[in-house]
Amino acid sequence: MKTPTRLRKSAILALTLLAATAIANARAETQEDWIALGTRIHGGFGPFIPMGIRIGLDAKEKLKADPRGLTVLFYTGEKSPCPCIADGIMLATGVSPGQGTLQIAAEKAPAGLLAVAIIRNRKTGEGLKYTVADKWMPKVGEWIKTLDPAGRYEAVMKAEDVFQVSPAARQN
Repeated sequence: MKTPTRLRKSAILALTLLAATAIANARAETQEDWIALGTRIHGGFGPFIPMGIRIGLDAKEKLKADPRGLTVLFYTGEKSPCPCIADGIMLATGVSPGQGTLQIAAEKAPAGLLAVAIIRNRKTGEGLKYTVADKWMPKVGEWIKTLDPAGRYEAVMKAEDVFQVSPAARQN
């Protein structure tokens, strides 16, 4: 039979191992994870998916939201083939149409933009407006033709000025 001291030591060891496991599992997704998720959810992994992932990760960091603590209103541009960027944002933030935290607007984004995403912290009402300019279409086309999914992910993650971000009007 274990003594109270041994039981305490066993409990401390078990709690330490549990905490270490939780921390290890809380790490960011790897490039391979993002590609697999994007391909499974979207049906392919074009450059718009990592654009959305990049936007979503930026918003999560800047808005300091709890898990499932963001909402997204997404506007697709006239030149965008579909709201692909919204799928990337969904993967990075955990928003979803089923939860009502991701909405695709019926209206189009303003001329000259591929996408506009208004991302808000549900608790604070603080929001950010992300825009992706049409000027990226030729580069996106090039990446689709010349790069595999890993190359597309890397190209988007390294590209400068993929999106612009500005404060969105606060809602309460």
